[in-house]
Amino acid sequence: MLEVLRDRTYRHLFLAQVIALVGTGLATVALGLLAFDLAGANAGAVLGTALAIKMIAYVGVAPIAAAFAERVPRRAMLVSLDLVRAAVALLLPFVTEIWQVYVLIFLLQSASAAFTPTFQATIPDILTDERDYTRALSLSRLAYDLESVVSPMLAAALLSFVVFHTLFAGTVIGFLVSAAFVVSVSLPSPKPAEKRGIYDRTTRGIRIYLATPRLRGLLAITLAVSAAGSMVIVNTVVLVQSQFGLQQSATALALGMFGGGSMLAALLLPRLLDEIPDRRVMLAGGVILIAGLLAGSLLSSYAALLPLWFVIGAGYSIAQTPSGRLLRRSSRPEDRPALFAAQFALSHACWLITYPAAGWLGARLGFGMTFVILAAGATVAIVAATWLWPADDPDELEHTHTSLDSSHPHVADAADTTSGPRHRHAYVIDDDHPRWPRPA
Repeated sequence: MLEVLRDRTYRHLFLAQVIALVGTGLATVALGLLAFDLAGANAGAVLGTALAIKMIAYVGVAPIAAAFAERVPRRAMLVSLDLVRAAVALLLPFVTEIWQVYVLIFLLQSASAAFTPTFQATIPDILTDERDYTRALSLSRLAYDLESVVSPMLAAALLSFVVFHTLFAGTVIGFLVSAAFVVSVSLPSPKPAEKRGIYDRTTRGIRIYLATPRLRGLLAITLAVSAAGSMVIVNTVVLVQSQFGLQQSATALALGMFGGGSMLAALLLPRLLDEIPDRRVMLAGGVILIAGLLAGSLLSSYAALLPLWFVIGAGYSIAQTPSGRLLRRSSRPEDRPALFAAQFALSHACWLITYPAAGWLGARLGFGMTFVILAAGATVAIVAATWLWPADDPDELEHTHTSLDSSHPHVADAADTTSGPRHRHAYVIDDDHPRWPRPA
């Protein structure tokens, strides 16, 4: 897996991602302490509102940012967004009112909503071999999981010597170092084929996404992933410390088991994806999530929670890590930023549904019923995915152009038929192919 790091450009981008993630993790810990400092017993409400603002920024800003990204060199855009995030983090220690936290969080997460899809869309243009790209996706999944483990440990170590406001300095340094790594390499910036209006550019990624059967299936799988993930992220602390009466260290261990399962799956996935199609692997991950949620309805002890969280973590990684491969297959290079932004926005819309559902259901109906309801939702999502994403999903499709004249350059090699020029090639939604062809 690590052989992809021999590519200097990718290596620097990967390091930029890891360092920025650690900085973000430090900010997450510091933000919780800042909320308690400002709001005391109401800190939970402040953090809940901040999380909602984060999701709204992710859903609303990503497609708009993608619309303008094609007009700016990628390296300049990524560096500028890192600097914006550093500037916002620099201001966080000086806030004195809760509304100021909300404003700065919106600015910080809006910059992240523009940065992340652009960053993700750049990787397949650097690692053009699918085998290398698959390994890069697994490394990226590992980076996210390691961040969830390393950042709290690093924060705990630092808090032994400094006040929590100092953690924001670590965030600033992380974003500045990330920007430095991005500056150190040249990045490809595919140009759009033609100028488009703002509405066209803003909605293009979502229109391509929803017109592509495998991506509609991906959205359904993402809903199942968010159902299981929300149960873990929202309710672990309540399960461990309230229901089982254990300490914070036990909560950290439980979340570590979830991350450990995800990391192990990410390590195994590259070889698995070399042999087994994406659809089969991702649907299998969804089935693991459903089984884990159903098993959770019978949960009776902390000892049983740990292996359950490990299994759900593995299913979580298996079901979502290959998604970048689908986005790459389903777009031309110039449309990738818009398509990755669409995935970013739509996936966080799923989390915006399941986060409050997991919390509200757990508080009112109990955890056993919550596990069952979320398992039912995940089951519906996976069944929908099998229907939306055909098992026969080749890259190349034979199709007829009913709206193109035979003199159009795109159909120069096509055979004339009574319905129009007909040919076969790798099929993606674009200006010449606005709809997915029906099966023969």
